[in-house]
Amino acid sequence: MTFSPRKKIVMLGMLSRFPVAGEIWLTVQYLVGFQRLGYEVYYLECHGIQPAGMLEGKPDEDSSAKAAAFISSVMSRFDFGNRWAFQALHTNGRFYGMTERQVMDLYDSAALIINFHGGTIPRPEHSATGRLIYLGTDPVELEIQLYHHDQEAIEFLAPHSAFFTYGLNYGNSDCRVPVSDRFHFLPTLPPLVLDFWQPSTNGVSETFTTIGNWRQMHRQVRFQGETYYWSKHLEFLKFLDLPGRTGQAFELALSSYQEADQCLLENNGWKVRNALSFSRDPDSYRQYIAHSRGEFTVAKDQNVRLRSGWFSERSAQYLAAGRPVITQETGFSNLLPTGQGLFGFLTMEEIVAAVDSINSNYKQHCRAAADLAREYFNYDVVLPRLLAAVGL
Repeated sequence: MTFSPRKKIVMLGMLSRFPVAGEIWLTVQYLVGFQRLGYEVYYLECHGIQPAGMLEGKPDEDSSAKAAAFISSVMSRFDFGNRWAFQALHTNGRFYGMTERQVMDLYDSAALIINFHGGTIPRPEHSATGRLIYLGTDPVELEIQLYHHDQEAIEFLAPHSAFFTYGLNYGNSDCRVPVSDRFHFLPTLPPLVLDFWQPSTNGVSETFTTIGNWRQMHRQVRFQGETYYWSKHLEFLKFLDLPGRTGQAFELALSSYQEADQCLLENNGWKVRNALSFSRDPDSYRQYIAHSRGEFTVAKDQNVRLRSGWFSERSAQYLAAGRPVITQETGFSNLLPTGQGLFGFLTMEEIVAAVDSINSNYKQHCRAAADLAREYFNYDVVLPRLLAAVGL
């Protein structure tokens, strides 16, 4: 009996650019999901961006070697020990992990090469076989660049053969994100490996939580005479008196905030925690989610006003842990059912009603959250659809 070799999938990622638990879990669930579907999966980095500050070390230390060691540790933990490579294009182009020859052979033989986040500028070896696809996780900015006929954006996308977006509402009549007449974007969801998220807790917290950045005053975009903002703090401030309105405990685990921001939040009844105290470690990050009562969070102004349909992979992880989610409406409810385990809101009154509903029948909403994660986000639902769209 002869066996056909497994088809190979390459993920071009950015772990060294964002070496935090949220990015680790997001990336790894693609890798493990594809592997469980029967593919031979590889993780590569060749984005040419300086590794994050926490990997740079002292001036006399080699940031590339530290970045490679970090990637190696993640890949080893999830049994991808010899199926990764880091090409240090920001310095001398040296290869870590797999050799240059192995990497080039892999590009030639791969059934699919995924430009994750769209974070890698395509090189000839990526697109030579016509198997490079774009997987965007933050809709709006690129789509607006295309609307404005930005040549750099067009040249960046052109080598790809298929295009995916986390904008679940993209192309629908109530979505204001401009639709490209050249690049056909298909909505997709962040995949979950559910057994990673089964809660291990001796009791449920009374506090709704979330994890994220507070103030990020960059990546604003102009579209049809209006400015659309990236920083989530602008949306949180609209609901500043939420704790007082509900009597419910809420905690924000944040980075990118100042002492004055913390004082403002705490004076209005919010708990504030430094996210970096636990979010660099995948286990601590997962435990924080599993021990929460649920998630309360907002979305970026860009996604709210343009109704892109963006849905956070972190919110999906709360659902997978059986934790209800209350999140700002972006149009995602055109695809995902709400009202049991998941609630979308635009107004304070809708948040208050969601909190009351969850607290009145908490166990039911926990079950509904887990069911929703299984039906819509599990890797064996999300990834086969993506693969079918590209002919695999």
